[in-house]
Amino acid sequence: MIQRPHYLQQLRRWREKDVIKVVTGIRRSGKSTLLTMFREELREKGVPAERIISLNLEGVEGIDITEGRELLEYFMKRLQPGGTNYLFIDEVQQVEHFEKAVDALYVQENCDVYVTGSNSRLLSGELATLLSGRYIEIKMQPLSFAEFASAHAGVSPERLYVRYLTGSSFPYASTLSDARDIRQYLSSIYDTVILKDIVGRRKLPDLALLKKITRFLFDNIGNPCSAKKIADTLTSMGRKTTLPTVENYLGVLQDAFLFYRADRYDIKGKEYLRTGGKYYAADLGLRQMVLGNKPADAGHMLENIIYLELLRRYDDVYVGKVDRAEIDFVAVREGEPSYYQVAYTVVDETGAILRRELAPLKAVRDYYPRYLLTMDLVPPTSHDGIRQAYALDWLLQDP
Repeated sequence: MIQRPHYLQQLRRWREKDVIKVVTGIRRSGKSTLLTMFREELREKGVPAERIISLNLEGVEGIDITEGRELLEYFMKRLQPGGTNYLFIDEVQQVEHFEKAVDALYVQENCDVYVTGSNSRLLSGELATLLSGRYIEIKMQPLSFAEFASAHAGVSPERLYVRYLTGSSFPYASTLSDARDIRQYLSSIYDTVILKDIVGRRKLPDLALLKKITRFLFDNIGNPCSAKKIADTLTSMGRKTTLPTVENYLGVLQDAFLFYRADRYDIKGKEYLRTGGKYYAADLGLRQMVLGNKPADAGHMLENIIYLELLRRYDDVYVGKVDRAEIDFVAVREGEPSYYQVAYTVVDETGAILRRELAPLKAVRDYYPRYLLTMDLVPPTSHDGIRQAYALDWLLQDP
């Protein structure tokens, strides 16, 4: 199993704290494996096996549990008196009315509850209402570049980056070497997310439209993108649709963690903007699987990877606007921003590209950190306080 130190550390930090631990993320991102690792760690620390009670609702034991009361009964009859019981429920959204069962287990004496789910709506309905202030969310993604590298010791970062782009960041896919096997595996993930997590659960009437919107987003990673732009583009291609329909489909694609939306933020005006947001894919291997060998903008692919890493390291990530210029990302942690500009290369004979990329960062008038990340293999340097770094070194460093 590939170690996931970032997420394991969060579980350790919240162990036996009086909150439900909710691990969310796209299917096959490693949520179940993460809980397995944590259970093994608990056993190694001396927790008796009978006090570690787990149920995968997509496994053999859980497949017949379909209602909240059945879920509650499964755990109640296994609870042990006298000490902490660690309860693990995998893919909890499989059960109708799971919210009340989770709430009932949470209020039991000596119960430490951990659940996983593959849809962000898990936390937008009754669970959030019932457990307001009593849960924390751990947002899990497929492998970071550093985690991917840890599974391929002895390979140069540059070769790993190519594999990371052309293969996949899903944990199991990273163990496959044949391109056809990787494509087949990614196809199964894509079909499960689209058909089961989106169409099946949300009862969407038009699968063809959903796939067209998905394809559009994969093809426009890193470009400003609005529901109106998508609706207009599809209509011009002969696939007439409405703005509310596109907005609904964009929402469900984000709910299933297939895409993330980075909204715009006016740095000088200190306000969020409704237009000009960008979409980034949870995994670039899925992009290649959907679009085939269509040429990709290397800068936008790097931007996608940097965005996902910023989501791991910071609380919130936005697209920045300063006057008429754009800063790729404003990353906020505990209320304080850091600014990131991403470019595949800034090397040219005139220096014009470097000046262009630095200009938005120089327009920021506060004193928070500013970074320029590129694939140019040069030593770390500073441009009037703007730190330029090799993107792969930055991705591999301990955050």
